[in-house]
Amino acid sequence: MESFSQALKNRILLFDGAMGTQIQSLNPQPIDFPNDQDGFNDGLTVTHREWIRNIHKGYLDAGADCVETNSFSSNTIKLDEYGFGHSTVSFNKNVAELAKSVCQEYTDTPRYVIGSMGPTGYLPSTNDPDLGQKPLDEISKAFELQATGLIQGGADALLIETSQDILEVKLAIEGSLRAQKSTQRRVPIIVNATLDPYGRMLLGTPIQAAYTTVADMGIDVFGLNCSTGPVEMTPSIRWLNAESSHPILVVPNAGMPENDNGVAVYKMKPDEMASILDDFLDKFSNLRIIGGCCGTNPKHIKAMREIIDSRAK
Repeated sequence: MESFSQALKNRILLFDGAMGTQIQSLNPQPIDFPNDQDGFNDGLTVTHREWIRNIHKGYLDAGADCVETNSFSSNTIKLDEYGFGHSTVSFNKNVAELAKSVCQEYTDTPRYVIGSMGPTGYLPSTNDPDLGQKPLDEISKAFELQATGLIQGGADALLIETSQDILEVKLAIEGSLRAQKSTQRRVPIIVNATLDPYGRMLLGTPIQAAYTTVADMGIDVFGLNCSTGPVEMTPSIRWLNAESSHPILVVPNAGMPENDNGVAVYKMKPDEMASILDDFLDKFSNLRIIGGCCGTNPKHIKAMREIIDSRAK
């Protein structure tokens, strides 16, 4: 089968949309989660495997080339909060194997499993007494164990995503590289920074510094996800396209979040979002991966599939 790296060189790849949006549409109750731990979305792979399977299928049916594992909060530090930290490797292996089994049901084109690795919840760059005092080696180890499980489960690439602290990104990359060494399996590493509308990460790191910091650490793709809609990402994508030596990924929210009675809602329609990303593909030659983050669903991915397919004609 064509590898993820080969596919990335040959064509534009389409990622899936939001996992959380689809989980919430199922209206889960506390009893649905492991040990009644409401909000432990990653744990639904244990208690409601069919839910996660169907979410993956929904995106693949919509035309996604890649599905992200339901492991955004499955590093050891986050899993410790739910009592699963001791089984980080096996937990992530199970999650990746589920996504892999769904992808293998499709024989029309290769489908790829992307191992999702979100933040630990700590900000090691700060001196905050609560968020900045976690030992660096502990953070890196938490990612290493997660990456090990994802690789063992068959992930085709690792995605360090929704990154808010560039030091944590470095620790995640280092952990991922150690995991590849221990498993003796090389998979591409993708880094996604999350920026505010002014092009800065949570602690003020601009996109230029973020990319330069990690560019030579052995990563394969650098991109942007979450936080904003596609329009707000434009200046940062323009800079990356001009200065980056890596393929670019763009996975925005369905517009900027709007407050609706205390709940964040995303109102950008599929056709509108796909049209903006189509324009990006025209303007930015290094853009190789698109997809959707918060507020997106299979309809958004289907609209993106249509614009990618129309370009191939």
